[in-house]
Amino acid sequence: MAGETEQASGTTVLDSRPGTGRGAAAPRLRPSYGTGFYVKWILLIAFNGLVLAFVPRMIQDKAWLMLGVAIVTVVVADLVYAHRGRIPGKYLIPGTFFLIVFAVFPVIYTIFISFTNYGTGHIISKDQAIAQIEANSLEAPSESADRYKVWVAEGDEGLYLVLESETSGELFIGTTGEDGELVPADPALVVRDGTRVTSYDGDPTLNLAQMQDRQAEVLALSVPTEDGAVVMESFTRAAEKTQRLQYEDGVFVDQVDGTVYRPVEGTFTADDGTTLSPGFTVGVGIDNYRRLVNDERLRDPFLTSFVWTVFFSMMSVLLTFALGLLLAIIFNDERMRGRKVYRVLMVIPYALPAFMTILVWRGMLNPTFGIINELLPSALEQNWLNDGTWARFSVILVNTWLGFSYMFLVSTGALTGIPSDLREAAFVDGANGFQAFRKVTLPLLLVAVAPVLISSFAFNFNNYNLIRLLTNGGPTQPGSAAGDTDILISYANKIAFGGAGADYGLATAISSVIFVVVALITAFSFRFTKAMEEVR
Repeated sequence: MAGETEQASGTTVLDSRPGTGRGAAAPRLRPSYGTGFYVKWILLIAFNGLVLAFVPRMIQDKAWLMLGVAIVTVVVADLVYAHRGRIPGKYLIPGTFFLIVFAVFPVIYTIFISFTNYGTGHIISKDQAIAQIEANSLEAPSESADRYKVWVAEGDEGLYLVLESETSGELFIGTTGEDGELVPADPALVVRDGTRVTSYDGDPTLNLAQMQDRQAEVLALSVPTEDGAVVMESFTRAAEKTQRLQYEDGVFVDQVDGTVYRPVEGTFTADDGTTLSPGFTVGVGIDNYRRLVNDERLRDPFLTSFVWTVFFSMMSVLLTFALGLLLAIIFNDERMRGRKVYRVLMVIPYALPAFMTILVWRGMLNPTFGIINELLPSALEQNWLNDGTWARFSVILVNTWLGFSYMFLVSTGALTGIPSDLREAAFVDGANGFQAFRKVTLPLLLVAVAPVLISSFAFNFNNYNLIRLLTNGGPTQPGSAAGDTDILISYANKIAFGGAGADYGLATAISSVIFVVVALITAFSFRFTKAMEEVR
């Protein structure tokens, strides 16, 4: 029977029309395009269009790295999703893309910034810095400078100025922007209402109310001239200002005294050390890392913070795990009554929001009004948060409180997975309870919880919230950006967002050091964990 039979997948149709004669062709499979096919192509075209829409902006901003990533992403997506096969790639690409965007790219970009002078005074590009310096070097008009009556007209290409010289009465048209110029106006195209120009060549001028609505835009208008620019002094007056600093052949030249400012590490600098502001972002190689080693004002607090960070992270992991494991062993005894209730109570610190708990502890540790000093005898009262030693003790104490319940949960789960027969066999062999724990339970437990301990160390190495909310890195050290309880990440934050000015390049250098240290310790720990599994 002639006809068409559609496959269950909806992707092919079997053409079953019988052939005629000997050696007739076998039935053919013809593609069937369902709704999914069209949805796929619509999404693919939309994705291509979205990326292409940002290409001009990336080229304009010279974001070559992002442009390269965008092109590669589009090409790979088109090659995989436009093909009817390649099923594994269609599932792998989204995950890989988000991994690169949210994990790999931030790390690469952070390391890249650490090799630049990016920070206060060096935020913008060189071209932007040149434009700002030129704008800032416009001097106030002299007594002999020409002044103009001005009207703001709006044409198809935006706002421009109609100017009338107060000295000669000549009319000029001033176009704005980098390509703007001051040219004579055609009086025949000017329409007046009394002395006020109402339009030029059919383009209406703005009235006072319209200019007030667009005040910032109107007052920012300027017309480039050979010696400077004609700038707005008010809604009705403009004057020509002279350009004191001229940019030519890669340097700025002072038109008054002839001083030359050359670009030096992102700042235009004269021979006598005078600089122009703002600077611009440039690569500085390993200077930020060299500063951490050679500059005593940075090296000493950096090393102090590094040692404290390692100690804080190790003690936090050790104490939380030891306390959590101890409680898990105690409440793992089936002979204990009400152990389910106790287990629930042990989870409370983990269930509460950490930021709230930290602030509660900060109140309790307040040396003047805190409940801890109120309950202690006067001889034992301490300045918990304002003394360097006791502040560090307080940080570890609070972090132990925050973390032990999580370790309790992990240890409880791991203990239930260890067969009781192994401990009984150890007892039969003559081991006591401690020996059975040390030789049997603990090794098996460490294999199960080792990844958790590693992740806990990495988390505490960057535990910014605890430091920020409890002590804010204090007490502060005189002449240093780092306080006694600052870990590396809080020290980097103070450098990046400190009141004395932001130094993002140096801050990202510290962040890169943190990344390398955590990565090395994690790699070593996983290698050690693997060795433990092989021994088991």
